Amino acid sequence: MNFPGIDGFLGNRASFMLDVVFTAMFVIVPTMAWSIYQVKYKRRYLLHKRVQLGLALLLLVAVVLFEIDVRLHGWRERAVASPFYDARWAYGMVNWSLWIHLVFAVSTFFLWAYVVLQALRHSPIPPTQEQYARNHRFWAKLASLDMALTAVTGCTFYALAFIV
Repeated sequence: MNFPGIDGFLGNRASFMLDVVFTAMFVIVPTMAWSIYQVKYKRRYLLHKRVQLGLALLLLVAVVLFEIDVRLHGWRERAVASPFYDARWAYGMVNWSLWIHLVFAVSTFFLWAYVVLQALRHSPIPPTQEQYARNHRFWAKLASLDMALTAVTGCTFYALAFIV
């Protein structure tokens, strides 16, 4: 394709980093759910802690690299061929889907950061169920739901902008 930056590997108009973040959601969300299952039903606190920290670090690195790519090369040139991208009207479906996605993505970043930092601050070593667990469960459920909605809205934006 003839766009700025590195072309993606999924065979559409998306850049390499857009493809990385898109496919990462299909790994991160199920792994997050598996980790929650492990702690909730199997009481595997240390495994849950390690998996969640790994996911947080992986996602942080992916998002930073993605943001660098978008800032350097943009995304609009790749999306303009979509029938849902309307350059004359700033609020076409692609733009709406991006703004909706950003609401969830930004709130997820702050919620996940809060959950991880508070868990590290309050969890004993090795981690066990303790006094902070009730508070952690509330915020973690909210962060997990937000992450799932981030994935759904991100995939919607990706499909509207780069696949169609």
